Amino acid sequence: MNSVVLSRGARVLLVFWLAIVGCLTAFAQGLPTASPESVGLSAQRLERIGAIVQRDIDENRLSGSVTLVARKGCVAWFKAQGMMDKEAGKPMKPDAIFRICSMTKPITSVAIMMLYEEGRFLLNDPVSKFIPEFKNPKVLVRPPSGEPYAVPANKEITIRQLLTHTSGLTYHWNPDLGARYKEAGVAHGLLQYNGKIADNIKALAGLPLLFPPGERYEYSLSVDVLGYLVEVVSGMSLDEFFRKRIFEPLGMKDTHFYLPDEKTARLATAYTWYAGKGLKRFPDEPIAEGAFVYSADYPYRGPKSLYAGGAGLSSTAADYARFCQMMLEGGKLDGARLLSRKSVELMTQDQLGKINADTGFGLGFGVAGIKGPLTELGSPGRYGWGGFYYTYFFIDPKENMVGIFMAQLHPTGGLSLDRIFENLAYQAVVD
Repeated sequence: MNSVVLSRGARVLLVFWLAIVGCLTAFAQGLPTASPESVGLSAQRLERIGAIVQRDIDENRLSGSVTLVARKGCVAWFKAQGMMDKEAGKPMKPDAIFRICSMTKPITSVAIMMLYEEGRFLLNDPVSKFIPEFKNPKVLVRPPSGEPYAVPANKEITIRQLLTHTSGLTYHWNPDLGARYKEAGVAHGLLQYNGKIADNIKALAGLPLLFPPGERYEYSLSVDVLGYLVEVVSGMSLDEFFRKRIFEPLGMKDTHFYLPDEKTARLATAYTWYAGKGLKRFPDEPIAEGAFVYSADYPYRGPKSLYAGGAGLSSTAADYARFCQMMLEGGKLDGARLLSRKSVELMTQDQLGKINADTGFGLGFGVAGIKGPLTELGSPGRYGWGGFYYTYFFIDPKENMVGIFMAQLHPTGGLSLDRIFENLAYQAVVD
């Protein structure tokens, strides 16, 4: 039998090709994997992620987490550490499900842009064209003395302003409008709600705005309104639209508004960290922070009727990686195209301009390095967002890289592990 001797160059090329083929094969099965070196990352340097996460676990600042780094379409780092449930002695697993809260917002924004691409509306259309309750909005005025009052706004909220959080809406923690939101029964998605998204948004529409639309940036319930807009325009519930138009095409089999009974055991336990008390299991009753009241059992207990487009989803690191990879590849993944490349470009460039001199924000994503120099490792144009219960993701088109950090902790006591994770992902780039 004749033997074939390959040159050193040919052997290197063969190893590289096998790594790429292995990555693509794994991607087709659901989760891409490759050796760090084959995608320009250092395995040794990636281990720093595990070391720092373990440090915070050992110091009882965190129960556990799942971290993931992908580059060039392949996952090079994917690690579960600590405990999913400390009290039950249940280790964290790679397929653990996490409350991703505001990481729902980019998904809702993608849904809106999918409908936009179908010619259903223009971004500068007033939302009242589809949700008439927002017609003739009013703005809150707080005089130096006396009771606050509302005056007619000089313009209406547009779909673009909802996508950029410049609508004049806010959240329950706002000192001027939070109490009114609570009194009106407006939901934010992190607490049980006995109603549907239509009920919630119509109640919100009846309240004054914090400022005239387009005047400034205020993180808000704007994307919850967009979730209802998806329902009105598509004729489908937001849950059904997500499932049929986004999750099934992308293979996101573990992303849900409300967990099926058979998946509840995979939901990571939520914890709190308070000075003087340390790390504690989230209490059985909701936590109240002024007018903002939130729970941890909403993914599996209660009416399960509200599909909160701004906060309601739970997911896994592997599922969310597929969503991120779709964005990184210009709106498509594994032959499934959700968006055009041009829409992704529009969504991931700063839309605030002079409205906010410091914050870069696109259509559903925060954008880094646009308004000034980077303050940490990264690339200009890197985009991403985080979630209330300590989850975070970033997508870097320049480095062709995705990073996902998943934990379940609020309040965090000032823990900065999510941002350190991002730095450690970048310092592992060696090509």
